[in-house]
Formats: sequence, C-alpha cells, structure tokens
Amino acid sequence: MRVNSITRARKGAVVGLSVAALAAGVTAGAGPAAARPKAAPAAPAAAADCSAAYRIEQKLSTGTTWRMCWRFEAKSGLVLEKVSYQPPGEAKPIRVLNSAKIAQIHVPYDDGKNEYNDITDYNFGSGLVNMTPAECPGGTIRSVKVPDPFDAGSPNVKGLCTTTRARGHAYRMQSDTGNKVFQAQGKDLLVYTVNQVGWYEYITEWRFSDDGAINMNVGATGSLSPFDYDAGDGRGWPIGKGAKAYATSHNHNVFWRLDFGLDGSSNSKVEQYDSVVSPPAGAQQGPTNKTTRTAVTKELAGDAQNMRWWRVVSATGKNKDGHARSYELVPGATTKYPGRSFTRHDVYFTQYNKCEQYASNNVRICGSPLHGTSVDKWVDGQTLTHPVAWVNVGFHHITRDEDQQPMPVHWQGFSLAPRDVTAMNPLTPPALAGQNGQPNNGS
Repeated sequence: MRVNSITRARKGAVVGLSVAALAAGVTAGAGPAAARPKAAPAAPAAAADCSAAYRIEQKLSTGTTWRMCWRFEAKSGLVLEKVSYQPPGEAKPIRVLNSAKIAQIHVPYDDGKNEYNDITDYNFGSGLVNMTPAECPGGTIRSVKVPDPFDAGSPNVKGLCTTTRARGHAYRMQSDTGNKVFQAQGKDLLVYTVNQVGWYEYITEWRFSDDGAINMNVGATGSLSPFDYDAGDGRGWPIGKGAKAYATSHNHNVFWRLDFGLDGSSNSKVEQYDSVVSPPAGAQQGPTNKTTRTAVTKELAGDAQNMRWWRVVSATGKNKDGHARSYELVPGATTKYPGRSFTRHDVYFTQYNKCEQYASNNVRICGSPLHGTSVDKWVDGQTLTHPVAWVNVGFHHITRDEDQQPMPVHWQGFSLAPRDVTAMNPLTPPALAGQNGQPNNGS
C-alpha cells in the first residue's frame, strides 16, 4: 500500500522484508558470483518485433517514425527496448538502443540522517499510479500489469501515457534573397509514467523527436515529507510563517542505463572530444580552438568539463555520405554530489554485463556478493566492445515556500543528439535537398 500516511522509513522496513523473501526468485540462471558474462549478441533487426500490446509505434506529422517495445519491472519501472528511428528518406528503421531505463534515484539528506535508493529500496516500479485522460492529452493511456511484491493479485494500473506534442521550431532559414522563409514546427513522441515513492511522485519522461534526438527527464513533484522539518542549523530552509519549520535540503541523483545497439549491433565505439581555446598569436585576429578526439577503448568513469563531450559510434552503419552513425551525449544542468563514490562522476561507460542493472545497491542480481554493488566498482579496465552508458544527473533540492502545496515539478535530465545518423537534416525541405555539403546558393 502506497499512501502518504506511510512514512518512508516505515515503508522501507516492509520492503526490506519483501525483497529478502524474493531473493531466491531473482538469482535463477546466475553463474559464479564474480563472473562477467560476455557481450550479448547483436540485435537481429532494427524494427521493434514485440507483440502489439507491448509495441509503441508513432509516425509524427513531419514524417518521422519511432518504434520500440516496452516492458515493466518492479524496480526500474518502465523499460524501453529495441528503440529505432526512421526519418523521411530512410528506407528502413535505424536501431538506436537495445534498452534504456532509470537505474537509480539516490536521495541523501543534508543532515546525514536519511539516505534512500528509491529504485532498489522501494520498488520504484511498483509505485506506478493511475493517470487520468487530462494527464495524457491527445494520447493513449495503456494498462500495465505491475509486479507488486506486496500483492500478487494487484489490479492493472492505467499508467503508461503515449502521446505527441509540439516542441516549437525545428528550424528556420531565410533565403539570401529574402523572398522565402523555410521553417518547420517540430513534433515529439512523448512516453511517460508517474511513480510514487513515499511523499514524492516522479514523472519519468522520454521524448523522441522527429529530428532523431532523444530527451530523458525525471520530474519530481508531490509533497515535501512532513517528517523532515528539523533542520534549523543551516541545512534546511524555513517553510511557512516565521522561521520555525525548516525543511531539510537533500539531493536527487538520477542515473540512466543506456545499452546502445546502433544499426542493430551492440559492437559500438566510444569517443571523447575536448576543445582547447588559445589566445590570439601573431597576426591572428582572434583566439584559436583545437578539438581533439580520444578513443575510449577501456571502461571509463568520465567527468564533464567545459568543451568536453562523448559520442557512441556505430561499428557497422554509415549514412548516405559514408560517415559512421553516432549519438552524442548532451548533458543537462547537474549538481554533482561528492558524498558517495558512485555519484562522483557524470558518466560511466562499462562493458555489458547482464548482472549490472542498478547504479547503486545492485544487490541480489545474479547472486551475491558481486564484484561490486555500484557502477564505480565496475570500471575495472575491461575493453569496451559492447558499451553501456550510465548517465548521472544531480539536483540539490533546497526547499522554498513555493514547494507547497503541491510541489511544482523540478526536472533533471539529458539528451542524445544524432550525429551523422542521416546525411542531412532529416526534415530538410525538398527545395534545399541539393545543398548537401554546398554553401547556401540563395534558394
């Protein structure tokens, strides 16, 4: 039962008993505890090949089609698999991801009294809530059979929304003559759920854009916990009249797990790019900027820096210009939390291992003990042939008067941007289709 009258601490005690009772059921098929399985075989096809009930397929008004399969876990909740993208002009779908899911929501409080792993400690997926049609405007709410360790006969939840939304300009360009304006309004496929953990309600949102971008966001809303109002020592913020009730500040450290399968193959490459700006020298009119590429051949715990980025590159597929297809990681705003070893880096690239599913508290997966129960322990020098990306985005929630009641949504997330997936802008209008690699000719 998940209602606001149950405190998080009390609920955690119940969940702990349930997980222990279920431990035997999640270790089936496990090999030796320290074994690291080989990479999974390449995906056989780019298009989603699941049954209709678990298939999402949407052709957007601009001509792009997204296809994927979905399933639901008691811990991570929604898992998207076999995600493919087919823009106008491409004869077949282009596989992007084998799977994608939330891999942890780590919530430590500033006073050190409470620290939670919302995905693994509280069976995040089991907290799926029903949505009303007003929450899924113009879309479809799918019924989900939620694995519930408390109630094997629990009813289905109408909790998976798929809909489309406008996102504003996809592009705008005025011709040299000024007689014509090329512009288009972009469209997204939006897939999301709402999961309740204690007093928080998390909106887990996946946006698939008609230009090939994927945007992943988690929005926290709901209520402030009424049991965390004792931080009057500078680790909280006064809520309500006067300066009596201090709501304790805390972090939300969200991890995503992305198993890439570009062009239907898991054998991808990872590259890191760094740019260095130097002051003007000699007769130069301005500073120079040199960008270098570093092949990431071994597992990596990476830190974002100014003018640094990463991309995952297909080992098999090229666009019509002969360039290798890739997706670039585009970080969102983040507050890095240094309190735990697994939250001290922004991105991890690890070699695929079916036992590595959660960024922290990865217990009772393939047996116990593992070679490490958090993602930082898995970066141990293996060669990357089937890279899995773990993206960490943090938010330090210093509460404010406006957080009650209810609490406005605060979002955190990142994007995957297509880089050379298509030879041109996938939404290029016919009048400009001949300008591939050519300067603007005044069209």
